[in-house]
Amino acid sequence: MTPTTWLTFAHQFQQSQQPYALVTVLRVTPPTSSRPGDKAVVTPDGTIHGWIGGGCAQPAVIKTVRAALADGAPRTIRISPSTEGTEQLLGDVLAFGMTCHSGGTLELFIDPVLPLTELTVMGDTPVAHALCELAPRVGFSVRALPSAFDQAPSGGWVIVATQGRGDLPALRAALEAQARTVWFVASERKGHVLKNSLKASGLPTAAVDAIVAPAGTPIGAQTPEEIALSVLGAVIGARRQTPVPAAEPVAKVDASPKTSCCGGAKAAPVLEPVPALASVGKGSCCGGVA
Repeated sequence: MTPTTWLTFAHQFQQSQQPYALVTVLRVTPPTSSRPGDKAVVTPDGTIHGWIGGGCAQPAVIKTVRAALADGAPRTIRISPSTEGTEQLLGDVLAFGMTCHSGGTLELFIDPVLPLTELTVMGDTPVAHALCELAPRVGFSVRALPSAFDQAPSGGWVIVATQGRGDLPALRAALEAQARTVWFVASERKGHVLKNSLKASGLPTAAVDAIVAPAGTPIGAQTPEEIALSVLGAVIGARRQTPVPAAEPVAKVDASPKTSCCGGAKAAPVLEPVPALASVGKGSCCGGVA
C-alpha cells in the first residue's frame, strides 16, 4: 500500500463518523517486517488499512483496538516471542507473548478515534444559539431544534434551552425520545414546577426526576455565552464521567415584589446555599436566565 492509503481511509471514516483506531509502530527489535513510524487504520471488524507487521501481530492489535474503541482510552502494546501465548500488563504497556517463528518484537501505540457525541439543543434563544456555536469546538456534533419539538431528539444527550418558549413541549419530547440525559436551562424553582407538571401528565417519575435542572456548573455565569459554557462544562463532565463540583452559595430569590422585565414580580436576592445554577444572574418571571 502507498503511504497515503491509511490517511485516505482515516479521512473517509472521519467524514462518515465511523469509529476506528490509528495504530503506529513505535519500536522494533529485528527481525520484523515493519519499521518505526509505520501506520495503519484498524476498524472494529478487524480490517487493517496500512502496514504494521505480519500475521503474528495482527490478532493482538485487533483485540486491543476493540478494547480501546469500547472505552475510548489509548494503549501501548508490546508483542514479543514466547513459547506460549500470554498477556500481561507491565507498567503502562500491555505485553503479548506470541508463538511466532519470526522472533522479532514490536511496540505499537493504539489511538482510538470515536465519532463525535451528538448533542441536541432545543430552543430558539440566545443561550441555545451560544450552545450551538460552542459545542462543536469541544467535540460535539450538534443538532439544533429551534421550535419544531415534534421532531423528537435522537435519544442521545439533550439540552433544553427554551427559556419560557415551549419549555414543557420540549421537555416532553426529550423524555419521550428516551434521551440519555436531559439538561434544562432554568432555575431550580422553575425546574421543580415543570417536573411536577410532567409527572402529572403521566410521564415516568424516574425519567422526570433525572432531568438536570438547573443545568451547568457554578461559575457565576451571566451572559448567554457564559451560561452555554457552564452547561457544556456539565455535559463534558458527564461525557468524561467526571463529578460535577459541589454547589456554592448563590443568590436565591424570595417573594419581595419588584418589577420585572415582563411586568411581573421579581424578588430581591438573598444569599443561601442552593444547587448549582447554569444561569446565575438576573431573575425573570418569563423564562429568562433565572
